[in-house]
Amino acid sequence: MTKAIPRIGSHRNGRIGSRKNGRRIPKGVIHVQASFNNTIITVTDVRGRVVSWASAGTSGFKGTRRGTPYAAQAAAVNAIHTAVDQGMQRAEVMIKGPGLGRDAALRAIRRSGILLSFVRDITPMPHNGCRPPKKRRV
Repeated sequence: MTKAIPRIGSHRNGRIGSRKNGRRIPKGVIHVQASFNNTIITVTDVRGRVVSWASAGTSGFKGTRRGTPYAAQAAAVNAIHTAVDQGMQRAEVMIKGPGLGRDAALRAIRRSGILLSFVRDITPMPHNGCRPPKKRRV
């Protein structure tokens, strides 16, 4: 005898519909990690749960073009678009890293219509910690 296939929207298996679409986030945090090779934008709620994310690689850029300011701008637009669809109106911005996409991503965030409460640079700076690698000789 064949096994009964449970219905997707039934009460027995717990969930009715998708939980991801039901969440409304009025305030959030936008994390921008800009390295020399890529820029990653992560949008979270105030508790730190990820709402959406995008990078220059997922936005369609490959190779050395991922490190460009235009790729960072496109990634920021993609990440913020889904967050705005879920109701985000206010945000804090945390920027980390030395990459070229820092300013371009921040400019794209400002143009998106989200009110920014503050912009903070959280790039880790060593207090003379580890010895850096030797300088390149080209």
